[in-house]
Amino acid sequence: MPDIPQRSSRPLRADAEQSIARILIAAEQVFAADPSATLEAVASAAGVARATVHRRFSSRDDLRDALVNAINTKLRDAIASANTDTAPPLVALYQLTVATLDLKVDWRASWQLIDLDATDQRGIDPSNISHLDALLQRSQDAGLFRPGIDIPWARSVYMALIHEASTIRSENESASHWANRIMQTLLSGIGNNEHNLEALLAQPPTSD
Repeated sequence: MPDIPQRSSRPLRADAEQSIARILIAAEQVFAADPSATLEAVASAAGVARATVHRRFSSRDDLRDALVNAINTKLRDAIASANTDTAPPLVALYQLTVATLDLKVDWRASWQLIDLDATDQRGIDPSNISHLDALLQRSQDAGLFRPGIDIPWARSVYMALIHEASTIRSENESASHWANRIMQTLLSGIGNNEHNLEALLAQPPTSD
């Protein structure tokens, strides 16, 4: 269930939680079709009164913040399910890749609201970034990556690969298929290791 924004210290009733979850799911679908859609359009898609949406979310920005919170909750659940702190790094990284690919496809519009470099509430939670960096560090310690690889850079590359895969993945292709391709690219790269990179870069450019 998507992350439920708490407006007070009192717990929400079950029907209120279900109403908010329905609104968030509808908002994802509506914003995927039209990023400029109104709260009224979201209410119509959710099958609730306009006043219900306005009571829970005072503005489009408020609703979008709730969508990002939902993504962070789902990503946190994926990290926990992959046992990133205890499972063998290769296994954990693969399982997290599959889960994140599905998450980016199912909640594509909401992911577009996220900026990895953001420090406000619309970014990925620092705790989620910390868990991912720790997994990448464990992967490096286990010998999956070359020594000395910058972990934040590895994270940026990893997330970029997931983004590109989720963008071009067709409906009949499984997340596991693309997870395999991502892992192969991340762990092996696409260059020929026999090349002497420094020597190649030192060569003067050739003219046509």
